[in-house]
Amino acid sequence: MANRKTSPTSPGKRFGTYQTREELSGGGPSKRLTEGKKRSSGRNSDGRVTSRHRGGGVKRRYRRIDFKRAKDGVPARVATIEYDPNRSANIALLNYADGEKRYILAPQGLRVGDEIASGEGADIRPGNSLALARIPTGTVVHNVELVPGQGGRLGRAAGTAIQVVAKEGPMVSLRLPSSEVRMVRGECRATVGSLSNTEHQNVKLGKAGRNRHKGRRPQTRGVAMNPVDHPHGGGEAHHTPGGHPVTPWGKPTLGYRTRKKGKRSDELIVRGRRRGKRK
Repeated sequence: MANRKTSPTSPGKRFGTYQTREELSGGGPSKRLTEGKKRSSGRNSDGRVTSRHRGGGVKRRYRRIDFKRAKDGVPARVATIEYDPNRSANIALLNYADGEKRYILAPQGLRVGDEIASGEGADIRPGNSLALARIPTGTVVHNVELVPGQGGRLGRAAGTAIQVVAKEGPMVSLRLPSSEVRMVRGECRATVGSLSNTEHQNVKLGKAGRNRHKGRRPQTRGVAMNPVDHPHGGGEAHHTPGGHPVTPWGKPTLGYRTRKKGKRSDELIVRGRRRGKRK
């Protein structure tokens, strides 16, 4: 899926790029597999803003995705490849042999009419889902479970590719896109292939309105505020006042680690992100 550049007929179109979406098939989403989506606008159950700069955006319907892929032994055929406004990757509508329909994340190279299966007897082919213990070393996967039967948690964004690196007893080592290597139990399921829509990260919005369509509101710089509103505020010149940059509540931002120590999942990380240190 390539990106196209439009004619500069307006300031917003001059720098923006748009996806051609040639791989997608026509028609709207399956109504039985969609439901209404209520916006939180960054507010919690008490109505307080816990995530700033959220709100507005285009109205959407949520597509229910089958992340578990637990329908074993029943072959399915790809009916459509569709756009999903709730995620960066494309989705595929499957028509199972028993008449059921489900949405899955569409891997790269999947076409309308392809046959897909899940379970022990599934081949190592893009779109098929099976346990990590049965996937050969070096294979690229996505939608990986962390707990058997929980449903995919790792590798769900557009273009994501997780590589099966090694197998040691009941555990399987995976290399994530962040270069982190972590172990997952062999019973956990994964889907073969890398995810579709790899050009998603290269899209240039070109104008502020496209951010508003996504539900992202404008963000004011701290140095442009008054001292009462932000630690960076005030002064004649706009610069960070002596010291490291902080949040509006005084927490350091750059280089400040936010991951809590003592997590159970830390024991399964063989090599950490970016720094290459062993845990």
